[in-house]
Amino acid sequence: MQSNPTVKPRVGTPALVVVSAVTLVLAVVAVALASAGPGNGWFFAGVAVLGLVTLLYSALRFRNQRVWQNATDAQWEQLENVKSSSGTTTEITVLSVDALQPTGSWITILWNRFDFTQPAWIEALPEPIWPGSVLLIRPDPDQVRPGSPWPATYLIRGSQILAWAPQL
Repeated sequence: MQSNPTVKPRVGTPALVVVSAVTLVLAVVAVALASAGPGNGWFFAGVAVLGLVTLLYSALRFRNQRVWQNATDAQWEQLENVKSSSGTTTEITVLSVDALQPTGSWITILWNRFDFTQPAWIEALPEPIWPGSVLLIRPDPDQVRPGSPWPATYLIRGSQILAWAPQL
């Protein structure tokens, strides 16, 4: 199962906070026992191992978030480059994926510039589309015209999608 690339990885989780607090309490107890006298080597070793595991897990969480942020920054830079070189474009945000079909998907979109929400049909793409994706599209002039009402359902062809990035 693929994970949603639009969701920013969390660093602080309840489990990490609890383990960090327990490690801190055990470290204080270890210092108190050390001042009381020798003979608690296994306890000290256990506290040291727990502290090391907590530190490594925290470092891994920070690294995952940094990797995600770097990839997101690169995607937004590409989106901005495509936007500046592609003529008439607009950004839409995928709010939800309502139904998957072999030839495409029913989704709910938000037109970012107009703050307008509507259902849409998006043709099947090589990559999955996730809620929270911001798509840079070339709007279809046959569907959206100044002075005309919005279509009840907007059709997004695969060729209209120029780039995408996670919502910030």
